[in-house]
Amino acid sequence: MSTYQGNEPSQIVYTATAQVTGGRNGHAVSHEPELEFDLDTPVAMGGKGQGTNPEQLFAIGWGACFQGALALAAKEQRVAATKLAKSQVRASISLGPEGESFGLKGKIEVVLPDLDDEAAAKLVERTQELCPYSKATAGNVPTEVVVVKSLG
Repeated sequence: MSTYQGNEPSQIVYTATAQVTGGRNGHAVSHEPELEFDLDTPVAMGGKGQGTNPEQLFAIGWGACFQGALALAAKEQRVAATKLAKSQVRASISLGPEGESFGLKGKIEVVLPDLDDEAAAKLVERTQELCPYSKATAGNVPTEVVVVKSLG
């Protein structure tokens, strides 16, 4: 067993816990609030694709967290909240062979239509530093973070 010895939160304010049985083709349950669903391997990986997969959950979590951190960075940089009203974040998590097992690759695309390019880039850079998911992946998961005009 190994334990990470890096920076740790000064206080834990929330812990999410999930129980999984059956791995990628199993079932997951979490509480507070109740969340229960079937897991299934994506069709692209030989599965039936009839359930949620870990990469979808990671992408959803990271995207939501990044959007929240975007608001925090905007406040810190004195960017009006109204400038974020039309913002969008798309998070992608890719899975592929890496040595003897598999590895992840991430991409965050951010749309900030009410900011000029320089302000948007500065805001996204700071968001990357604040987002807990981005901090967790830094140095561990190859990640691309880009400001785009639309998610087309």
